[in-house]
Amino acid sequence: MSQKRISSNRRMVMNTIAGGVLISTGMGSLHAAPSGKPIRIGGTLSLTGPLAQTALLHKIAGETFVDILNSGPGLLGRPVEWVLLDDQSKPEVTRSLYEKLITVDKVDLIVGPYATNSILAAMGVAQRYGKIMIQSSMGIPKLATYDMQFPASPFGPNPGVDYPGVILDCVASLPQPPKSMAVVTSKFPSAQFIAEGMREVGKQRGLSVPLYLEYEFGTRDFASIAARIKDANVDFLWVGALGLEGNQLLEALKKLNYSPKLHYYLYPAPGPLLASPEAKNALAQTFFEDHPPFSTRIGVEKLSPMYRARAVKAGVPYTNLDSQAAGTYNVFYLLTKAVEATKSLDDKVLAAWLKKNTVETLMGPISFNGPFNHGPARMLVKQAQNGKWVVVWPKDVAGGPILTQ
Repeated sequence: MSQKRISSNRRMVMNTIAGGVLISTGMGSLHAAPSGKPIRIGGTLSLTGPLAQTALLHKIAGETFVDILNSGPGLLGRPVEWVLLDDQSKPEVTRSLYEKLITVDKVDLIVGPYATNSILAAMGVAQRYGKIMIQSSMGIPKLATYDMQFPASPFGPNPGVDYPGVILDCVASLPQPPKSMAVVTSKFPSAQFIAEGMREVGKQRGLSVPLYLEYEFGTRDFASIAARIKDANVDFLWVGALGLEGNQLLEALKKLNYSPKLHYYLYPAPGPLLASPEAKNALAQTFFEDHPPFSTRIGVEKLSPMYRARAVKAGVPYTNLDSQAAGTYNVFYLLTKAVEATKSLDDKVLAAWLKKNTVETLMGPISFNGPFNHGPARMLVKQAQNGKWVVVWPKDVAGGPILTQ
């Protein structure tokens, strides 16, 4: 079980003025350097296990945010320390670690982990102790019944219907829209939830769905699944994949000399999938990619180069700021906005402020006035194009057209 503490006096990014007393924010104003007892924010990520490839992106984004914060005035004039533990991609470990963070480490605030199972485990602990918890990737909003949890990504209250609609709108816009679809999914709860929606909404729109197949989370051998997909030979393959599962499935399909005509992967590790030749023109889920109009949004100009430099150093295959990293950045951003606005670390005060306010973020405006503390859904589809992920749907924010094989 590993633990990383991000020191409050580490890597001052801006120039220190007057012997370290004042720091330039780069916006033309001066701030006193943070001082005093650090504000400690606790959380976990899947630094090991099946979700580790994706969780690494969240880790880099969180570290970058804390360093940006501490290079300015900190939070309430105090430095910030992120107490980060490894939940090993296991909900039961996540649960015990959040107990430790709150009762033993006595952190001031907590932030949510990555992935629905772990978020639900942490949420139960947060509710028991009355802690606010902002999370980035809870894919089944209806299960988030705790009133002091807040989503940092705009899934909307009903992604099981809304997201299949966006995906099917996207592929229906092609010159030759698909008439048949295979739905193959991990039994990971959020992937399974969206998969069921894809099957039902697809049928409602007139697509035949000759193959609906579920596999255990953590599966590595996709040979038999690939054979079923090849036999179905549909126009559109939709995969509820997490992390490296999309790569593993494509490798199995390659061994059968089969290439999907049109294919989609729900929550892939963006770098490894993009690097796979078999993933040419693959589609995937996103809320943010580092190209216009997203790259002009609040915070991106400073965050993007810092994130890229750290991703390169960490050996991340895809170093551009993407939806996964943006999610954790948004978690910290929303939390600090609430703290700064209320001048408080009281969980109930922070929760009350978030419920009443809309915050402009790099994912657009985030509000919490709908069911399960969700605002409007803003779901996007991206595509692997010439070594980059490019948003292709909806058209009003697309960075380019949808490419076909």
